[in-house]
Amino acid sequence: MFLKKGLQVKIISGKDKGKTGEILEINRKLNTVKIKSISMIKRHTKPTKENKGGIISKESFIHQSNVKNLDTQKNDKKAVGKK
Repeated sequence: MFLKKGLQVKIISGKDKGKTGEILEINRKLNTVKIKSISMIKRHTKPTKENKGGIISKESFIHQSNVKNLDTQKNDKKAVGKK
């Protein structure tokens, strides 16, 4: 599948099925992607001199087989592939 940073994708399986978002980061070694405001997790952090501690929400990685490319140039939301 052709994926790159900034593309619009749709989640096709998992707890966020049906949602769409933009790819923020790709891990090619593990075949995972991080999508904006999808698959949010809570991280508990200790306070340090630089950062205040607490509970932080952030995106986690999901497997690339659970996402589908969306064509942003067309409004009919067809899947696109590598040409």
